[in-house]
Amino acid sequence: MKRMMLLGDEAIAQGALDAGLSGAYAYPGTPSTEITEYVQRSPEAKARGVYAQWSANEKTAMETALGMSYAGKRAIACMKHVGLNVAADGFINSAITGANGGLIVVAADDPSMHSSQNEQDSRFYGKFAMVPTIEPGNQQEAYDAMHYGFDLSEKYGTPVLVRITTRLAHSRSAVTTREPRMQNDLRLPENKRQFVLLPAIARKNYQSLLGKQEAFEKESSESAFNRLIDGPDRSTGIVAAGLAFNYLMEIFPDGCPHPVLKVGQYPLPRVLVKRLFDACPRIIVLEEGAPFVEEMLRGVLDGYKDIHGRMDGLLPRAGELNPNIVGQALGKEIRRGESITDVVVSRPPELCKGCPHIDTFEALNEALRGYEEGRVFSDIGCYTLGALPPFNAINSCVDMGASITMAIGAAEAGLVPSIAVIGDSTFTHSGITGLLDAVNAAVPITVVILDNDTTAMTGGQPSPGSGKLTDICLGVGVPSEHIIVIEPLKKNHAANVEVMKREIQHPGVSVIIPRRECIQTAADSRKEAKKS
Repeated sequence: MKRMMLLGDEAIAQGALDAGLSGAYAYPGTPSTEITEYVQRSPEAKARGVYAQWSANEKTAMETALGMSYAGKRAIACMKHVGLNVAADGFINSAITGANGGLIVVAADDPSMHSSQNEQDSRFYGKFAMVPTIEPGNQQEAYDAMHYGFDLSEKYGTPVLVRITTRLAHSRSAVTTREPRMQNDLRLPENKRQFVLLPAIARKNYQSLLGKQEAFEKESSESAFNRLIDGPDRSTGIVAAGLAFNYLMEIFPDGCPHPVLKVGQYPLPRVLVKRLFDACPRIIVLEEGAPFVEEMLRGVLDGYKDIHGRMDGLLPRAGELNPNIVGQALGKEIRRGESITDVVVSRPPELCKGCPHIDTFEALNEALRGYEEGRVFSDIGCYTLGALPPFNAINSCVDMGASITMAIGAAEAGLVPSIAVIGDSTFTHSGITGLLDAVNAAVPITVVILDNDTTAMTGGQPSPGSGKLTDICLGVGVPSEHIIVIEPLKKNHAANVEVMKREIQHPGVSVIIPRRECIQTAADSRKEAKKS
């Protein structure tokens, strides 16, 4: 046992390693990225032969982890909340196949949308799939959740969802570690048809999953992640889920005067909920994200109990909680300092100096002069900053891969030309199938694949398509004469504009690949070269 100062993400990674992890699979996405990076850097992981790979997308990560579980070993699949949408097919069906070796899916939610398109709450996925869900409230619980989660997974033959949020993922605290456990031996499922989801087998597996629900709830009621803490003032009872319990403790450093049900594992422990409700006439629900717990309580007890939280406006419906918000909801006097915007001048994000995307957007803007605005569909990456001044170059950013498919739909609606701008990593994540649709429909769109040889927005992880983009486009069916590689540099501006003008006028599918290494990874490479 030793003490370590760890981010919440790092605590999950170290916990998984110490719990006998054999494989970690992920697609980088803030705020989950540091989990896999920690495993990749870990000397212990290297010494034990732990696989820690970046996958092409979250779906492939989920399915690869399921394959390792099939073989009897412990695996985690890590992603941000919107990544769980991509992995949902495999995740939901893994509840039906069940797990063999311990299988944990980590979803890092992003309330307040610090770096995301939405605020969705992954706890709904756990409820939808009917699998146990753990919501650690601090870094120590994040570490412990890996040991407990793998044990729970193997005890019931089920995947386990672990849900964290940005504030826990990216804050640091002391964690007490345990003695490492051995990795599982290779062990195939006893039932060789368990993972074959033909309807006749799936129906039996589904009945088995339904039969486990009572046991899952019993585990929640007895779990160390859930506990009922009594208090002398029973006029109000508080349900505090996950990280929200920390905010409550900051408001009451000497102990909360009200009874508190700390929730960190689901299904919701009805035995503990009933005890709290029997003791208190009024209930306040504190939780990060959606009113997940509050909605369940209101569904049963509206009209019978006085319930407050995000749904009735006592707490804001959107954004993160913090001690001030929680304190105000509980009638505490709040000390407010100056607004950050009154002290620090706001500086909007911008592309790095020397970024190759700058030269691409400048060339694209010039090539589109004379056309009506509003015809450039973009995607998720550093290049999304092209929506801001001084470029004002793109008109959409919805989800991974949507640039190409939205351009197809717009072109078929009559918006010709339509242009899709997508990064190299995003293209291999979710753009290839859209390009195949475009080729099959012979739709007049131009796809600009910004190839900076890395997954830049999340810290410079390897891009799965590096060195392969031209071949992928050829394989999908784009004619070779309409796959053009350009170098986005100031000296090539006029030539690049002419290429773009020509391909935009082509009455079919064309692909332009502006190729130049990310300025940040290039600088890092030079530093490493000097060291050696």
